[in-house]
Amino acid sequence: MPRTVSDGGEGLPGDDMSSWTGSHRRADNTHGGYKVGFPPNKGAFAEFSDGVKETFFSDDPLRAFKDQPKSKKLWLGLQHVFPILDWGRGYTLGKFKGDLIAGMTIASLCIPQDIGYAKLANLKPQYGLYSSFVPPLIYALMGSSRDIAIGPVAVVSLLLGTLLQEEIDPVKNPVEYTSLAFTATFFAGVTQFALGFFRLGFIIEFLSHAAIVGFMAGAAVTIALQQLKGFLGIAVFTKKSDIISVMKSVWGNVHHGWNWQTILIASSFLAFLLAAKYIAKKNKKLFWVSAIAPLISVIISTLCVFLTRADKQGVAIVRHIDQGINPNSFHRIYFSGPNLMIGFRIGVVAGMVALTEAIAIGRTFAAMKDYQIDGNKEMVALGTMNIVGSFTSCYVATGSFSRSAVNYMAGCRTAISNVIMAIVVMLTLLLITPLFKYTPNAILASIIINAVLGLIDFEAAYLLWKVDKMDFLACLGAFFGVIFASVEYGLLIAVAISLGKIILQVTRPRTALLGNLPRTLIYRNVEQYPEATKVPGVLIVRVDSAIYFTNSNYVKERILRWLRDEEEQQQEQKLSKTEFLIVELSPVTDIDTSGIHALEELLKALEKRKIQLILANPGPTVIQKLRASKFTELIGDDKIFLSVGEAVKKLAPKAENV
Repeated sequence: MPRTVSDGGEGLPGDDMSSWTGSHRRADNTHGGYKVGFPPNKGAFAEFSDGVKETFFSDDPLRAFKDQPKSKKLWLGLQHVFPILDWGRGYTLGKFKGDLIAGMTIASLCIPQDIGYAKLANLKPQYGLYSSFVPPLIYALMGSSRDIAIGPVAVVSLLLGTLLQEEIDPVKNPVEYTSLAFTATFFAGVTQFALGFFRLGFIIEFLSHAAIVGFMAGAAVTIALQQLKGFLGIAVFTKKSDIISVMKSVWGNVHHGWNWQTILIASSFLAFLLAAKYIAKKNKKLFWVSAIAPLISVIISTLCVFLTRADKQGVAIVRHIDQGINPNSFHRIYFSGPNLMIGFRIGVVAGMVALTEAIAIGRTFAAMKDYQIDGNKEMVALGTMNIVGSFTSCYVATGSFSRSAVNYMAGCRTAISNVIMAIVVMLTLLLITPLFKYTPNAILASIIINAVLGLIDFEAAYLLWKVDKMDFLACLGAFFGVIFASVEYGLLIAVAISLGKIILQVTRPRTALLGNLPRTLIYRNVEQYPEATKVPGVLIVRVDSAIYFTNSNYVKERILRWLRDEEEQQQEQKLSKTEFLIVELSPVTDIDTSGIHALEELLKALEKRKIQLILANPGPTVIQKLRASKFTELIGDDKIFLSVGEAVKKLAPKAENV
């Protein structure tokens, strides 16, 4: 016989059915005098403070500070802000070896990616490298993840580039465009810092997993399509990001705009990159093959173009990357004027997307290594690094999944791997940026296409289809919104679908009709357990949600509909009429005044039918509010039971299975 502990008020604690039944009956006889308990009344202030604590301080962040001297509290406070002061004390040479290898490996991956991602954001190549120098250093001091690798990422770069170029043309006004990018980065950091400091991180949870899967896949397709400009060597290309505009631009240039040398370079190295990724996927020990493949591709392609002077044959090249580390950009941020609000709006959107990606990556790798990250602390760290980054010529940086995966597989032990990566990037900026002059744009396009293909998660989409069709529709909505409209519209659709699903679940909670499993005192959903039998003269309904103003009327109407259906069936089969309606309240965690009013209306409707309303197993919050509203007096204390089994035994003893 199937058993569960998730579907009702009672469970099967033992393996022996007969012994459990007998002991349960004896226990029932001994505690039959127990009634539903009423928790002690709390004052308004205590109730409010408990609610605030549970909402904003559920992790009890001040626990470590209790009963500590002032000097110790100061040190703990510094450790809380700068976790490196905590784990740094136990840092060893063995850990450094792991971090050194990991840092060098992700540096070889990030340098070519950064140059490509900067172009995706319509910025000069050096800004991508700048963003992998300063932000990782700040994160290493303040972040709590050991595995996340910091730097520019494809999705945020595309989002930033798309939103910025709608306001300022990056070709005609490159200085103003770059200043607006720094302004957006500043406000992205402020948004992230504020969410963490005020412990509002739960806001990003409103973007569902299904919506994120669809959004990321749509963004990956959009990014790959945008790279066709560099892949095919097209000089004049659309500024729009939707698939229709991009394909029109591609096919419009087919006769005179494509460059065969560029296509040869791009396709050859894309095949090489995909082969390297396949090898790394098949043999985890060869992860480094995929990690260094982009840098090898850049070196070989640059050398080929230089030796053959393919740039004179129409192959577009990088041409120039400023040498030197990050210059000061504080004076370039718009703190007044019309561009202030534009930068704020773009920064908030980019900051939220970057935050969602970073937290998801951090949690994924923390779970794999069995440690926890502090979400609010992560937001403060990410926000601080982007604020500082905006002052040092960086654009929005966050956690990169591809780099973080390589960092993890390379054996990183702490955030020092980010420091190693930043040092390598710094040396690159100081010493070898002139060598990238002949790097073809085609190889950057191939590297980006290879990187974003990993954002398309077919397995997750298929799982969504198998498990929850509504989630799959949310995924499709976000996906098509990105590729047929734009990244920002796709994001809005993703958020709207996520909120819509929440609203639907809140306003239309599930209810279930319960029946008795043969030879037990257990009552379960009759749809899940067809063998469960209804109790003659008793209708048992379970409400699977808190009862609020948003759903109270629906809950009442749905219970009455269960009753009408039961009455029709009784008339057809000439069964005994319903005398008792038991509402199982175990899953009901809370109820408001609208919910209590709905119960009062339900009680009146049942009284007209001469049916008694019975409540089973109300929780502490629910029974406290029912008592405060005097509903318990209205219904009578003798109509409230500890469990459905007790209620049936008391009200319909002849129906009890033996």
